[in-house]
Amino acid sequence: GGVTMEQFDRQYRLVAGVPGGSGFEVGEVKPNLGVALHIAFSLDKTDAEEPNTSKISVWNLSPMQLAILDQKDCTVTLRAGYGANMPVIFAGNVTHVCTQKDGADTLTEIEVSDGRAALRDTYITLSYVGVINGKRIIEDAATKMGVAVAISEKASFIDFPNGYSYVGAAKVALSKICGSCGLVWTLQNGVLQVTKPNEPISTRVYLLDASSGLLDIPKRVSIASSTAEKDAQIGWEVRYFMNGAIGVNDYVRLESKTVTGNFRVAKLSMDGDNLDGEWTCTAQLLEVK
Repeated sequence: GGVTMEQFDRQYRLVAGVPGGSGFEVGEVKPNLGVALHIAFSLDKTDAEEPNTSKISVWNLSPMQLAILDQKDCTVTLRAGYGANMPVIFAGNVTHVCTQKDGADTLTEIEVSDGRAALRDTYITLSYVGVINGKRIIEDAATKMGVAVAISEKASFIDFPNGYSYVGAAKVALSKICGSCGLVWTLQNGVLQVTKPNEPISTRVYLLDASSGLLDIPKRVSIASSTAEKDAQIGWEVRYFMNGAIGVNDYVRLESKTVTGNFRVAKLSMDGDNLDGEWTCTAQLLEVK
C-alpha cells in the first residue's frame, strides 16, 4: 500500500488569449485558496496530417475569462505534470466553447485544435526560379504559416531543377513537396514535423519502464498506419503516469516483462483530472527497425 507519489502534486497551467490581445492563466495553487481550479482534459494526437484535437473542461471560470475564450482566434496552451515539471501537452486554437451549470458550479467545455489557424487561414504564394531544394520550400511554407519546423535526421530533400511555383493552401503544398521527397508531415503542438515514414523525429530516446511510470502490462495491438502503406502494423499499447515530454513521433525504449525494444510513438492520448480520476498517458508504439 500507501499512496504513490504520482497521485500527489498534480499541477497544470492553462493559458488562453488572443495574439497581441488580452489573456489569462489559471492553475496556480493560491496559498489562501489552497486548491487550483478544477480541470479535466482528454487529448488525442496522431502522426497524421489532420490536426490533433482535444477537449478541456474547466470549472468556475470568471465572466472575464469566458469572454476571452469567446474571442476570434483565441489560442490555448495547456501544461501539465507533477510539481514544477509541467511540459506543454497541448497548444492550439479554440474551435468551440460551451458553458453550462453543473450543480452549484459552472462548467466550461473548450474544444481545441492544434495548428488550425495555420492550416485554415494560410494560403501561400511560392515562386522560385532555377534549381530549388525541397527543404527550402518547406521552411518557407512553414514561415508563412507561422509555425516552427523540425526535420528528422534521415529526411532528405530533392532539388526541383526548373524552379517551383505554387498558389493555394499551405497544407497542400506541404503534402506535395513531402510526397515528392518520400517524406510525411504532421503538426504537433504548433511545430511542423517532417520525417521519413515511421521514423522518429529525433534520436533522443525516452525510457519507459516500471520505475519511470509504466503502468499495467503492454498490450499487443494492430495499428493502421496513417503514413505511406495502408497495411496495419503490429504494435504495443502502453499506459504510463502523465509525462508530457513524450510526444508523437518520439523515440521510446520500452522495457517490461512482456516486451522490450525500441519504438516510435504513433498515437497518443492524455487523460487528466487534477482533483480525481486519471493523470495518465496512453501511447500506441510501432517498432523502429
